[in-house]
Amino acid sequence: MVLRWILLSVVLIGLVGLVGRRNVLSKVLAMDVMNTGVISLFVHAGYRAGPRAPLLGDGAGAYADPIPQAAILTAIVIGFATLALLIVYVMDISRSCTTLDASCIERRSRR
Repeated sequence: MVLRWILLSVVLIGLVGLVGRRNVLSKVLAMDVMNTGVISLFVHAGYRAGPRAPLLGDGAGAYADPIPQAAILTAIVIGFATLALLIVYVMDISRSCTTLDASCIERRSRR
């Protein structure tokens, strides 16, 4: 139960960083922290404490369900690809605008 609250606080920290920061690179990194927290919550939710694990027979203890694990592995790969593309995009914006301030970039894009 405590682990669930810790993981929820990691998601909340990422959300606060996403909303509260003006630096675009900080926003991207906060989004990655939030993504990590959500993935960790799903891994925690996939944990099963049962009398026996499948394919291991009697006497095996706790196990993790393989279906959520496969979905989470896909989410990790997609999150990494998205992070890589966002960092490249932020680098391109910083070269053209010479700043990483989100409000300044927004003002320049309106012109």
